[in-house]
Amino acid sequence: MIEQIFNITSNYGEVIEINKSIRDYLSGNNIETHVCNAVEICLTEALNNVIKHAYKGESSNQISIIIRLNNNQLEIDIIDEGFPRKNLIISELNFDPTDIDNLPEGGMGLYIIKQLMDDLNYYSLNGKNYFTLKKQIL
Repeated sequence: MIEQIFNITSNYGEVIEINKSIRDYLSGNNIETHVCNAVEICLTEALNNVIKHAYKGESSNQISIIIRLNNNQLEIDIIDEGFPRKNLIISELNFDPTDIDNLPEGGMGLYIIKQLMDDLNYYSLNGKNYFTLKKQIL
């Protein structure tokens, strides 16, 4: 198993930079482009959620991202010490995509992550929140 740890503060500006570093890391380990794209989308959504909801927009808190490559699986742990989620309910999107004026403006992040990853898990333990994403790779 290969493991790499990345750390950022809860600053929206750091999300772009960490995504770039993680993409480079994955590409360097021969992860296919479409998986790198999915990871980038999911990390953007998840990290923005941590900053907005767990840390209430405060920009000086720690977020760790642990990437594990094990045989045919990519596993990503996002760890923070902010306010825990009450649950991981992922709503199904129910809207008319042809009605552009009434498309939802938010609340789609977890749904998108669920569609792009193979497995999601969330739990809080000893003051830390863990959001794990898993994706099968070739």
